Amino acid sequence: MISRLLENYFQLSKHATTIKTEVIAGLTTFAAMSYILIVNPSILGLSGMPVEGLITVTALAACIGTLLMAWLTNYPIALAPGMGLNAFFAFTICMSREVPWEAALGIVFYNGVLFFFLTISGVRKKIADSIPASLKIGVQCGIGLFIAFIGLKNAGLIVDNPATFVSLGDLSNPAVLLAFVGIIFTVILVIKKVTGAILISIIALTVIGVFIPTESGYLTASPEGIVGLPAPISDTFFAMDLMYPIVNFATTWDLIFALMFVNMFDTIGTLIGVSKRAKLTDAEGNLPKMGPAMTADAAASMVGAGLGTSPVTSYVESAAGAAAGGRTGLTAVVVGICFLLALFLTPLMLVIPLMATTPALVMVGIFMMDSIRTLDFDDVASVATATIALMAMPLTFSISEGIALGFITYVGIRLGTGDYKKVSVITYIMAAVFLLRYLFDLK
Repeated sequence: MISRLLENYFQLSKHATTIKTEVIAGLTTFAAMSYILIVNPSILGLSGMPVEGLITVTALAACIGTLLMAWLTNYPIALAPGMGLNAFFAFTICMSREVPWEAALGIVFYNGVLFFFLTISGVRKKIADSIPASLKIGVQCGIGLFIAFIGLKNAGLIVDNPATFVSLGDLSNPAVLLAFVGIIFTVILVIKKVTGAILISIIALTVIGVFIPTESGYLTASPEGIVGLPAPISDTFFAMDLMYPIVNFATTWDLIFALMFVNMFDTIGTLIGVSKRAKLTDAEGNLPKMGPAMTADAAASMVGAGLGTSPVTSYVESAAGAAAGGRTGLTAVVVGICFLLALFLTPLMLVIPLMATTPALVMVGIFMMDSIRTLDFDDVASVATATIALMAMPLTFSISEGIALGFITYVGIRLGTGDYKKVSVITYIMAAVFLLRYLFDLK
């Protein structure tokens, strides 16, 4: 009876798959992306948000977003709070701009609303097509470098230096050395195509941390238990401040735009990449349900803001499930259920040291550098735009500054070389607005 319902609802035969295959694919995807349950709270916690509740928030947001995708599209694509987007939330919005985390959640909500209306109106495609490819590449790679830089900083592999700004940390420190070895170990696992490589590295470093002494005990503290009830989310549930972004629009508009910009292109790139692996694209290479998929993404971000997390987006790790044979939304449903079950392991997740997340952050950064290969290195203007954007993000510790400088650089070069016709109206407008923001210090 149940198998027949699943067959009919997800059209398994039509997609040449079975329940068993979809379940295995779902478990594979979850194993590949479950590290977000540990990494997202560790990043958002730096903004002042309660870490314990964030594990529950992350799991619920991932579950709801993934189920939305399954319902609206019947695609084997999972969602969760996005890497890069959480870094933007914590480091750019909260720490650099000193926006309270409650107000930052309001910005996330408005990003989701804007994303939603741009998608259903069709304007989203026009904006996406008007942004130069070199800037898209620079932004994605820059976010990757930024995430990796955060990981190295968290582990003490990179430290501040008054003379050179940054320098190498103390590799004689067992915790720092362990993080560095963990990076190499993770890369090896990825090269060998080990499912859940990032999660395995986090677990391995956490276990080893039990034997590394620190001033206050050991690197990995003893857990209060193995299983337990999920931590409450009362501190973050609907804690978003929706008035702050409106009252302070002059200083928050660029944050909303930058968040939407990153979210939009991250989602589009992931959807296209995963759908090709799952053979969901048509003869022209287009995704038939791109609109509903983007709608699910936008709606998930609004729900995530209500729960108390940074924007929720499609995960490229879904490709692991697609490679395992996942073809329908049943794969996504399995992922969603796994996120709910993982909530009962919160006591174990709470003892994972920050150092153990470093290989995960560095590995995500490496993955995001992949698009650099598509950059036209024969076009100096494109290379310059991408380079300025990707360098600015880690060096200014701000994703929005990288985006702004990328827009200005691209337009400035095209105008100076007489190639002004290659620049879209939207790109001109954004470059002008960002330039005015700098000239008049509108931050």
